Formats: sequence, C-alpha cells, structure tokens
Amino acid sequence: MVDPHHVAHWYPTAAYLYVLWLDALALAWEYLRRHPDYRLDWLRRHRRPQVAQQAAHRWGLRLLEDPTLDARDAHPVWLPGHAAVVQLYPDADPPPDATAFAFWSLPGHKQLLHDGKGLTLIARSPDHCQRYALAPGLEDGKAVVYARRGGAAVPARGHAPDAALAAAKPRPTPAALLELHTLQALDATLAGASLREVGEGLFGVEAVADWYSDGGLRSKVRRLARRGDALMRGGYRQLAQLPPLEKGRSEDDAKRP
Repeated sequence: MVDPHHVAHWYPTAAYLYVLWLDALALAWEYLRRHPDYRLDWLRRHRRPQVAQQAAHRWGLRLLEDPTLDARDAHPVWLPGHAAVVQLYPDADPPPDATAFAFWSLPGHKQLLHDGKGLTLIARSPDHCQRYALAPGLEDGKAVVYARRGGAAVPARGHAPDAALAAAKPRPTPAALLELHTLQALDATLAGASLREVGEGLFGVEAVADWYSDGGLRSKVRRLARRGDALMRGGYRQLAQLPPLEKGRSEDDAKRP
C-alpha cells in the first residue's frame, strides 16, 4: 500500500521547479496565497465588495487575486512602491536618437493588466520577469523614458535596465533553491505532514533513514517549516517592499476590527 503522503500535492519536488525563476514580487504572492485567512477573504469577496477592497489593502494588494493561481498565471496587483517596477513615460522632449517604445520587441511572454487606476505590463521569460507601469499617453512607436524609484528618469535605450537583464542566470541560485524548499515545506506542514515526512519529500527516503540520530537534518527541516510560516504570516511584505505591520501585531491581528 502506498503511503498517502507519497501522492500528496506537495510531495513531488518537480511541481515546484517554476519557483526557481520567480522574482521577489512573484515569491511574495506565493507565500501570501497560502495564508488561510487570505483564502477566506477571497471566498467572501462577493458578499461585501467594499469590505473585500479593504481586505485587499490590508494584504498589500489593490485587488484580491485568486489564491488557487500560482505566480505563473496569477496577476496580483500590489500597492505601488516596489523598486523593481520600471515606469515608462512618453518622452516630452526626445533627442534625435531617442528609443521608441516597441511593445512586440520586449522579450518574453507579455501580459497587460488594468486595475482601474493604471496599466501594468509583465514580460516573462524562462529565467527573467520584468514589470512595467505604463503612463497614460504612451503609445507603441513613440519615444519613451523609464524611471525607477531610487533613481532619476533617464532615456530608455532598451525597455529594461541592463542590471536587471544581467541578473538573469542560466542556473538556479542557492537563494532560489531555498525558496523552493521553503514553499514545499510550507505546503507540507499546512497539509499536516510531520517534519520527518517533510524531510523525506525534500531530501529523499535515504536522507531521512537516520532521522532520529541526524539532528542537523531535523534542524534544517524545522527551520524551513518555520521560515515558510513566517513568510506566509507577514514576512512576504518585505519581499513586496510593503511597509511592515505595526510592531506587536501579526497579519491575523491586523484583520480584526
């Protein structure tokens, strides 16, 4: 008979490989969408739309997004302020060699989203994701400038900062592997798996053969589970560059009137 956790949704590590290429905002969504209270807010959104809007703002979003969608398909609209978002504006005084905005020349799969206040463009490729905020009046073929928080607006010679493209790597980094293991451990603990079962799913049956004598492995799995829980319960806000909750209050406390 097959042990039930072998067929659990969290057990196959291959299901989490997409996490290796997520940026900070996408990772923030992955942790937030697992929060039980966020899922309840999503289910109740049609009963009291005004309350749903307030709930979205408490979570750091402009609008509630479907938590069943992972970062590859979801379109969470975060409250503004993240430094990774490139703002594109029509160039009011373009030089002769100004670069024109060329929507179809942007690399990757493109998605446009309007949240009622502004237009957002997301361009995804296998190892990179770039987000843009499009200013009113920007048109394809017109001269464009970009701006990023923390720096002055400069003429765009490409539609993404060179540093962002240079950050794309063909192999996953240790930090990316940490996020993969953390999310897998979080899903396992939310599903009721024991730490030993979590360790088996993450590192294999042979690795946990000496589970009770291998204190290092037990500590590693415990840290991953605790890290995932902390990121889900408010730590995701740092990934999304949102202001922290008031000192002494948890995400759950902030939801109470």
